[in-house]
Amino acid sequence: MVASGQDVTGKNGIRQQLIDAWNAKEGEGGYRARLVELPGSADQQRSQLLGALQSGSAEYDVVNLDVTWIPEFADAGLIRPLSDTAVKDPEDLIPSVDSTSYWDGKRYAVPFNSDAGLLYYRKDHLLKAGTSRTDLDENVTWDKLRELLVPLDRAEIKGHEAIWTTQLAAYEGRTVNAIEAFASAREDFRLTDDDGDYVATEEQLTAGVTELRKRTEPPYVLQGAAESREAESLSAFAEGRTTFLRHWPYVYPTLHETFGADLGVARLPGKSVLGGQNLAVTSATSEQRAAKAAELIAFLTDRDSERCLLRAGFAATRTSAYQEPGTAPECGHAPAYAEGPSASPGGENTARLAPDRMADGTSYSRDILLPALREAVHRPRTPLYGAVTHTITTELDALYGPPKEPGGSRPGEAEVAKSLDEALRKILPG
Repeated sequence: MVASGQDVTGKNGIRQQLIDAWNAKEGEGGYRARLVELPGSADQQRSQLLGALQSGSAEYDVVNLDVTWIPEFADAGLIRPLSDTAVKDPEDLIPSVDSTSYWDGKRYAVPFNSDAGLLYYRKDHLLKAGTSRTDLDENVTWDKLRELLVPLDRAEIKGHEAIWTTQLAAYEGRTVNAIEAFASAREDFRLTDDDGDYVATEEQLTAGVTELRKRTEPPYVLQGAAESREAESLSAFAEGRTTFLRHWPYVYPTLHETFGADLGVARLPGKSVLGGQNLAVTSATSEQRAAKAAELIAFLTDRDSERCLLRAGFAATRTSAYQEPGTAPECGHAPAYAEGPSASPGGENTARLAPDRMADGTSYSRDILLPALREAVHRPRTPLYGAVTHTITTELDALYGPPKEPGGSRPGEAEVAKSLDEALRKILPG
C-alpha cells in the first residue's frame, strides 16, 4: 500500500498510471500495489502519516513524503534505511534533489518528483506596458520587476491590481517565500547545518526580513497575497489581477492551456526553494514486503517513470528525463504521457501536455526548470522541521497578520528578526 498526497494531475493521474504499470508488470500472481491518497493540506497529511505510523493503525508499506519530512520520519524510526535495490542508476539523479533523501549519512528515501519555485508572467501585459522585451531570462531581478509598476499602471489593463502575487498565508507557503528571500539576501544564509543545529545570526535574519518585506510590500504584491495559498494565487493570476506569479512547475500545463503564447515562464529572481516528494519504506512493514516495496520504489523512480512525470507536469528528479525527444526515455509506463499521447485506459485523464519549446526557442524543461532544480536551496533540514516552519509563519505574522502596533503600524525589520532569532533558538539545538 502506497500512501501519498493528492495527485495534482487529476483523477487517474500520472501516479496512479505508474502504479497500474507496476501491477501489470507483476501480473496476477505478483505483489499488487494500491495508491491511497490522503486528503487535506501538506501539514494535515504529515499529521495523518505521523499518527498512522506511530500508532500502527494503517498498513502502509511505502509513504510519499515531502522532502522536509525525511529527517523527522527517519529520526523517529518510522522509515527504514534503503539499500541499492531501491534506486536504479543513482548517478542519473540530480544531486541537489537526491541530497534530500538522506539523513545522518544514510539513504532513507528515493526522489519521486521534485519542485522549485518559478516565475510565470503575462507577455500580453508586458506588451501593453510598452516594455522593450516580453521574453524574460535568468537576468530578471526583483528590482527590474518593481520598475514595471508605473508602466503597468499606465497601460490600464482591465482588472489589473498589482505586479505579482504569491503564497503568504500562515502555512508552509509563507515559510517557502521567507527562505527564498533570506537566501537571496545573504549568499551564506543557512538556518541549520547538516546536523540540524541552528547556525543563523540575527544579522542574517535582519537582511532576510528586509528583503522579504521589500518584495512583498504594497503596491507591488497583490493585496490579498497575505491570505493566499497555491489555489488563490493561481486564480488571481489567471484572472489577470497580476502580471507575475510565483508558483510551482505543476501549474505550467494548466496556465499554458489558458494563455497559450501569452504565457511566459522564467526562473525565479534570486534563490528558489527546493520542494518535492520522496518515496520511503515504512519500518513497520515486514522484511518480505519491505524488499518488494523497495522494488516498487525503484520502478516508480526509474528513468522511464521520471520522463512520464515530467511530461505530466511534475519536475522530474533525473537528468535523463530532460534530454531531447529521441534521446530521452520514452515514457512507456504511462502511454497517455508519451511523445505521441494516447487516451488513458480509464478515459478520465486528458493528459494536458504543454509544449516544451517556447516561442523564443527556449526549452522550458532544459533551460528553465532543470537549472532551477540544480541551484535551488534547501529549507532547514532537521527532525524538528514542523516546529521550525510553525515558528517562522507565526513570527512573520508581524508582517502579514493583523497589525498589533498602535495606529496600525508594524514593527521594523530588525525587531522582527530579533524575535524570530530568539524563537528559533528556543526550539533548535546549537
